[in-house]
Amino acid sequence: MKPNSGTLVINIMNGGKAEAYEGVYQCTARNERGAAISNNIVIRPSRSPLWTKEKLEPNQVREGDSLVLHCRPPVGLPPPIIFWMDNAFQRLPQSERVSQGLNGDLYFSNVQPEDTREDYICYARFNHTQTIQQKQPISVKVFSTKPVTERQPILLTPTGSTSTKVELRGNVLLLECIAAGLPTPVIHWIKEGGELPANRTFFENFKKTLKIIDVSEADSGNYKCIARNILGSAHHVISVTVKAAPYWITAPRNLVLSPGEDGTLICRANGNPKPNISWLANGVPIAIAPEDPSRKVDGDTIIFSHVQERSSAVYQCNASNEYGYLLANAFVNVLAEPPRILTPANKLYQVISDSPALLDCAYFGSPKPEIEWFKGVKGSILRGSEYVFHDNGTLEIPVAQKDSTGTYTCVARNELGKVQNEVQLEVKDPTMIIKQPEYKVIQRYGQVSFECIIKHDSTLLPTVIWLKDNDELPDDERFLVGKDNLTIMNVTDKDDGTYTCIVNTTLDSVSASAVLTVVAAPPTPAIIYARPNPPFDLELTGQLERSVELSWIPGDENNSPITNFVIEYEDGLHEPGVWHYQTEVPGTQTTVQLKLSPYVNYSFRVIAVNEIGRSQPSEPSEQYLTKSANPDENPSNVQGIGSEPDNLVITWESLKGFQSNGPGLQYKVSWRQKDVDDEWTSVIVANVSKYIVSGTPTFVPYEIKVQALNDLGYAPEPSEVIGHSGEDLPMVAPGNVQVHVINSTLAKVHWDPVPLKTVRGHLQGYKVYYWKVQSLSRRSRRHVEKKILTFRGNKTFGMLPGLEPYSSYKLNVRVVNGKGEGPASPDKVFKTPEGVPSSPSFLKITNPTLDSLTLEWGSPTHPNGVLTSYILKFQPINNTHELGPLVEIRIPANESSLILKNLNYSTRYKFYFNAQTSVGSGNQITEEAVTIMDEAGILRPAVGAGKVQPLYPRIRNVTTAAAETYANISWEYEGPDHANFYVEYGVAGTMASRQVDIATQGWFIGLMCAVALLILILLIVCFIRRNKGGKYPVKEKEDAHADPEIQPMKEDDGTFGEYSDAEDHKPLKKGSRTPSDRTVKKEDSDDSLVDYGEGVNGQFNEDGSFIGQYSGKKEKEPAEGNESSEAPSPVNAMNSFV
Repeated sequence: MKPNSGTLVINIMNGGKAEAYEGVYQCTARNERGAAISNNIVIRPSRSPLWTKEKLEPNQVREGDSLVLHCRPPVGLPPPIIFWMDNAFQRLPQSERVSQGLNGDLYFSNVQPEDTREDYICYARFNHTQTIQQKQPISVKVFSTKPVTERQPILLTPTGSTSTKVELRGNVLLLECIAAGLPTPVIHWIKEGGELPANRTFFENFKKTLKIIDVSEADSGNYKCIARNILGSAHHVISVTVKAAPYWITAPRNLVLSPGEDGTLICRANGNPKPNISWLANGVPIAIAPEDPSRKVDGDTIIFSHVQERSSAVYQCNASNEYGYLLANAFVNVLAEPPRILTPANKLYQVISDSPALLDCAYFGSPKPEIEWFKGVKGSILRGSEYVFHDNGTLEIPVAQKDSTGTYTCVARNELGKVQNEVQLEVKDPTMIIKQPEYKVIQRYGQVSFECIIKHDSTLLPTVIWLKDNDELPDDERFLVGKDNLTIMNVTDKDDGTYTCIVNTTLDSVSASAVLTVVAAPPTPAIIYARPNPPFDLELTGQLERSVELSWIPGDENNSPITNFVIEYEDGLHEPGVWHYQTEVPGTQTTVQLKLSPYVNYSFRVIAVNEIGRSQPSEPSEQYLTKSANPDENPSNVQGIGSEPDNLVITWESLKGFQSNGPGLQYKVSWRQKDVDDEWTSVIVANVSKYIVSGTPTFVPYEIKVQALNDLGYAPEPSEVIGHSGEDLPMVAPGNVQVHVINSTLAKVHWDPVPLKTVRGHLQGYKVYYWKVQSLSRRSRRHVEKKILTFRGNKTFGMLPGLEPYSSYKLNVRVVNGKGEGPASPDKVFKTPEGVPSSPSFLKITNPTLDSLTLEWGSPTHPNGVLTSYILKFQPINNTHELGPLVEIRIPANESSLILKNLNYSTRYKFYFNAQTSVGSGNQITEEAVTIMDEAGILRPAVGAGKVQPLYPRIRNVTTAAAETYANISWEYEGPDHANFYVEYGVAGTMASRQVDIATQGWFIGLMCAVALLILILLIVCFIRRNKGGKYPVKEKEDAHADPEIQPMKEDDGTFGEYSDAEDHKPLKKGSRTPSDRTVKKEDSDDSLVDYGEGVNGQFNEDGSFIGQYSGKKEKEPAEGNESSEAPSPVNAMNSFV
């Protein structure tokens, strides 16, 4: 026997025979409390005997007859397994005609010629000894007779018309019928007076064997097998009786009693035949066991009365009949034990709301303790229909609610003592799918998304699993699993199916499904995008003093995904009706943990945002009032600035309503003079933002702090800031003011800084006041407003720009603080030197004659010194617009006019005029004028005529570049902005011109008629004059250029001649524009003589040349002198562009 074990080991590997250990064994376990015995254990050695030798005659059988080949295996332990094979160790084929019986014989219902062979061998396999025994081969020879006679069925086994079969309850019932006949009979089974038991009936060996498993007494009866072919039938009735070895109805159970208690041991068994019940005590038949007055045997029951501790024993119950026996041990333990609770202390139970909660209280004690349950440490005993109390001590709450959460106390007591144990119950919110996936119809190659938005207890961690058709999702990157959704990209037909969202926690599980149908893409309808619908079903959970969890359900996206949610809050206590921004979260999130402030009556709302815009706000959530607390923060922007020389004004930004954290918001204002006072002076003020400290010294630093407090206490200690009491005006002026004149318009001023103590405030800088006393050139005094320059900080010098040359100035300097300016320093006088003068105030050229011009001018507006002279320069401009030699004349400073003589007639001159001082020349003024061509025939000028006007604007450097179909024209322009440009060109040898699309305009038709009439009158006049003997043909005068009025077009001017009409500057065609590079392409032009408008005073010579006056500029001032007309060189045709 193994040490410390009841196992008995019999080892015959080292010698000995197994037969020596054959017998019945029983194990007995014994201690001071009694003895227990095991069932009988039978040991028998296995046997695999050889076949007895026998002489086997060959079997000669007529075709169609039946045949039985007997196996008759040796009796082994356990019985062998029989099978038939040939010499090649191949199993012989079996069928409805040829089969092996339960006894191992081989049955032929009828033989056929192919059954002839000499190697029918029966094998017996003994599994326990792992040996196979072989019978001698049997020879079968089939001979044929013609014809083969058919036979009706007869039974080969069992023989006769009836037989009996006994089987034990619970075993497998096997009934066999094998018939002979030709054709081969078919076997059928029935139960007389009943049905074959369903689910336990099987047919084997081609229906020749009926198999019923787990038989019971109800399976007893008559079973009939019927063999049938076309010639008739045969049958056999097997009477089945089901016997039973003993089986338990009530097995004896251990019994724990306390001294003086009563109890019973019951041993009830059944069987067929009915078993006999016998009792043993500690392995000894109870009849001869030591007597115990507390027990009494009554058949299958032992009755105990007023037991004592010596009554403890192990009792055995033996139930036996001819088919077997049962043995059971039952321990009667007489104990006196106080209660013990076996459930661990403070065990935590977690359940979902509205589900059962089972709280264990496993206990032990003798006598059996009574169990009571309490909620909480000092709660009352639990009673009522809402609780179920189980015998094992378990408390069941059939429908647990949130208020069921708490501590539960189990109390176990008997007469020997009392013990209690606490367990914890937490009831969690159920997991819900608040937005389930919905049925979707999606077009092929589209994108679809299933939502699965969940709501769960904040202390549980959910996991979300998606299934397709109750199986895992395909391993395909097109399937994107998000936190709250499943998105399928580029949908195909194989994605059709049912999609299930499963949400699991440690306590519960929920699921929801939706079907996806994939269809072909129809014509795409217009998608309407809109702002999202507002969120709904706002809920607050997990309320804490400084935080709360807000959840919501999103509204419809309206074809534009929600990008984010904006959460706003309302403080119904301090600012009802006013909504403030709280936070925002991504569009995939539907819960958020919000930080809260104390003493705020919160309401929340959520706004969804997509690319189209913001949704309407959701309905407000329920209100949540947070508890009061000390202020978390102090006022900000604390400052100390005096408003008067003897006070200190302390200001701060008050806390907002929700920052107060509770009622009774006040402020503790503290101050002390820096580096002087050790003790703080404090005062508590109401909810204001200013406090004035009076009686302070002027401009001294103070340390200041402001602390918030409410009815619950103070905020954290505030930080200190430095402030100053009030400022006063500075006491002294800067000294040692010096001025250094750098040039005629710039001077540098220096001063000494004032002592900081005399500033009596924050030094902001210095101001320099300076003003012009008089101009030294004119010796005239006039009031001039003082100018002020401020120099920030502690600077001691500065620059004075923009002075007038040759003038006398005064200045003074003052120091500046936050209160104002101090006294001024004594005035300092300085003078500026001479500078160059400004240009002469005007230059007029009058009285043009054949060889002279009169110049008049005005002195410079700002001489900036003593004028020494004027410089006049001029030069002629020839017909090719080239400048001639430059002539310079110096004129005394006291002159204001000059007559230039000996000039060329009919010549244009350009004049440059400027004034001079001892420093140098000033800016020059330029003008142009023309001497007249001929004094004869000159019309008397109108009043104001004859004044030479400036010829601005000017156009210079005109260049052309011609191509096959167009020409580029460019120029340089000098003159006022927003000028209109007119480009004229002629086409040699033709009078054709390109017309502007104005031929249908009424004004254009009228103008053309007037021009035609004027030309007709001019032709008539010329014709009359020629016939009268005029000796100067027009053509000759043009060639000779003898007329002094003929003047070339200036290169730098955009006009013909020196005069102009204001109308000439109007656009020739409304809406016309010139390219920015001032080039004009020919093909883009419109040609018209009429485009010159009323600025044209033209005529044609006898040869058709056009000699009129063209665009120029007429000044608003009246002209003095004769108005002359001038003609440009004739061209064959004139074309205009705007």
